[in-house]
Amino acid sequence: MLGRRSEFTALLIAPNRALADQFMATLPGARAFNLVGDLKTYPSAGTLDMRLRQLRPDVVLIDLGTDLDAACELVKHLTALQPPVVVIALHSHNDSEAIVRSIRAGATEFLYAPFDVSIQEAAVSRIELLIQPDASVSKEQGKVVVFASTKPGSGASTLAIQTALALRRRNNKARILLADFDLMAGSLAFYLNVTATSTIIDLLKSTERVDASTWNSSITTLNDIDILAAPDMPFTEAVDPGRLHDILQCARFLYDWVIVDLPTVFQRVSLLTVSQSDRAFLVSTSELASLHLARKAVKLLIHLGFEMKRFQILVNRVDKRDGLNPSDLNKLFDCEVDTSLPNDYFSLQRVVTMGEPLDTDSELGKAIDGLATKLCGKVGAENKKTGRMATTRPAYSAI
Repeated sequence: MLGRRSEFTALLIAPNRALADQFMATLPGARAFNLVGDLKTYPSAGTLDMRLRQLRPDVVLIDLGTDLDAACELVKHLTALQPPVVVIALHSHNDSEAIVRSIRAGATEFLYAPFDVSIQEAAVSRIELLIQPDASVSKEQGKVVVFASTKPGSGASTLAIQTALALRRRNNKARILLADFDLMAGSLAFYLNVTATSTIIDLLKSTERVDASTWNSSITTLNDIDILAAPDMPFTEAVDPGRLHDILQCARFLYDWVIVDLPTVFQRVSLLTVSQSDRAFLVSTSELASLHLARKAVKLLIHLGFEMKRFQILVNRVDKRDGLNPSDLNKLFDCEVDTSLPNDYFSLQRVVTMGEPLDTDSELGKAIDGLATKLCGKVGAENKKTGRMATTRPAYSAI
């Protein structure tokens, strides 16, 4: 199917006929999809399976905007089949909730009106790689672990750095990347006292394919850990989710562990990255406002279809006098909560000002070592159980 086929055969499911007409009007120019079927209502699972057997389409195009819940159920059904069906989501506009929910359901691409021809062509190129990937896809891929604060200043950056260093101590042969995806206020380079000549923005804006040859010019190395820094100046342009996916996918092939520091979990770049991670930590403090936002974050992720087993809350800077009971918090948030990270101000001051790892004899150092140990066991067990996390999707073409 590679060698740049001209078109994919496609089944279109679109109750919104105005949207369907607008999309079909672009097909002659894009030459990306050849419609072999057009369903004007959301079908039952049985009807859909019958149509798939009859038409044998390469991909299924689904209108998300008419009924997002019904559309996502169809996406889940299609991607659960063996072999899974490649699903492309369609929408009348760039809708954040629709993007994230369709990602979690299993969609591979997201196209929205006016269905630009070049964007369709880019989507087809990525789908070709998914259907017939190169030989490197068969190698075991690394794990992506993300840290996102529920409230600014909760300490996600520090925990990301120290977890990467703890993983390095556990295995000095492991290949580890520490990536700063906070495009507005990234601080990893500052905390680590490193000067980055290139940043993640160079990868996001480059037109070249993200691979090992382009990667080396974008990273800085410290203590045998590769650093992908955020820009010094805030980056306010829209981020292409497809490009973000390509960066994470390349990182999976190059590293055993990819530790990502994110902005607050409510930002779009955070939600898109969490959706492609193996494990996500939502970092809160014991302050009431931070815990309130943590609860809102959990509700948002559940609403968007994220599996609860893939994320948990870390309550940072815990004081023994806070009286936080992990069991009660687990019930309050309806997800796993870790309250073992103490308020170790003096140890942190030294590592921040001198760019050093935490002393493993300190309370916080021991707690983070324990977190790294649990992380290795939990992610490793999940990967064994599922064969491998879903790492070949999504590859969204626009944000």
